[in-house]
Amino acid sequence: MADNTPTLWHEFQKGLWQDIPPFRLVLGTCPTLAVTNSVINGVAMGLATLFVLLCSNLIVSALRKYVAPQVRIALYVVIIALFVTLADMFLAAMFPPISKALGPYVPLIVVNCIILGRAEGFAQKNPVAPSFMDALGIGIGFTLSLAVMGAIREILGFGSIVNIKLLGDWFEPWIVMILPAGAFLVFGGLVALVNYISHRKTAAGTNP
Repeated sequence: MADNTPTLWHEFQKGLWQDIPPFRLVLGTCPTLAVTNSVINGVAMGLATLFVLLCSNLIVSALRKYVAPQVRIALYVVIIALFVTLADMFLAAMFPPISKALGPYVPLIVVNCIILGRAEGFAQKNPVAPSFMDALGIGIGFTLSLAVMGAIREILGFGSIVNIKLLGDWFEPWIVMILPAGAFLVFGGLVALVNYISHRKTAAGTNP
């Protein structure tokens, strides 16, 4: 009989496309829209979320057999809040400009649907190793999503990326791209692109 148990690689790679949070699961859209006016801000938020996701998934998975169902969600919030505080303090101490630019969105990771969703939907049902790989894949997928959005908005909004000028003096920056409206435009375009690619891959897979 074939073993249909998902492999660790499957748990990791699904977060890079199949379950990529902003564009497939439509989770974590608040920071996705709010902090992606530059690549650096997007990557910083993504890495902070990845850190919290990894640590919380590991702890939740390790304690899953010892936690009463009545206090499960409350415990998850406490665990997540601990690691969010550590991430926030680290950014404030080591990268003050980035911490200031991200503002309240790092503390708000506590209520990020991605973190709570993976803790409740995956980590509390699976051993430590799969939970770690799930968190790693979802976290990297989320970070890449924010980086792509930040790159598009920064290039079109400033004509540069990471303070490196890419477009010449002929380019008139699209101010809308660094405003909330630009975030919605880029987000909608990327969601449509991801869905289109997924549809084409599905159609190709069903045709001989």
